[in-house]
Amino acid sequence: MAVHTAYFKKLLQYLPQEEQQQLQKAHGAIDAQIESLLDIFPNSPQSLIELLKDVNGTYHCKHGQETISVLVLGSDLGEYPYYLKSVEQILADVQNQRETIFERYQDFLEYVDIDKKINIHVPLNERLCFADCMNNGGTSSLYLDFSPTEEGQMGQVIRYVHDPDSFEVIASSFDEYLQQLVEGDYEFTALYEEEF
Repeated sequence: MAVHTAYFKKLLQYLPQEEQQQLQKAHGAIDAQIESLLDIFPNSPQSLIELLKDVNGTYHCKHGQETISVLVLGSDLGEYPYYLKSVEQILADVQNQRETIFERYQDFLEYVDIDKKINIHVPLNERLCFADCMNNGGTSSLYLDFSPTEEGQMGQVIRYVHDPDSFEVIASSFDEYLQQLVEGDYEFTALYEEEF
């Protein structure tokens, strides 16, 4: 399968041959999978849907006979890369993380850096976690937030980091988030430079 979104097309130029081949063998999410996602997250942005239709996850995901693991996303952390989660992985998260930020950190909330655009009383699983970092998500994850505070925007992108824990809005929309990565020349691919 050939990857065809503008984001992935340009990304291929920055990846080593092996990762390029993995992405080109990947399958996209089918209509039934997309419908399942939209049932839970009806406000999912079209640009995320298009990425998933191209490649249904790069986070140790099985595509036919192949299992692919390619770091295809970044954040405001510069050279720190992330995997795109599959529809199945996104929906599995909905079964977990039912607590709110407030409930998780209430005993030491003053030590957690939380952007004022984020509503700390919304369960974490009501946010769409579309990416986990190279450390299998334990250190950082990216979320789409559909229930911001009055100061935020619906669909804003949140970057979570562990130790010291923080929740920061890094883009007002998924489109803006992707544009930042493109304009930054896919800075997160620096991890692969030694392989060229």
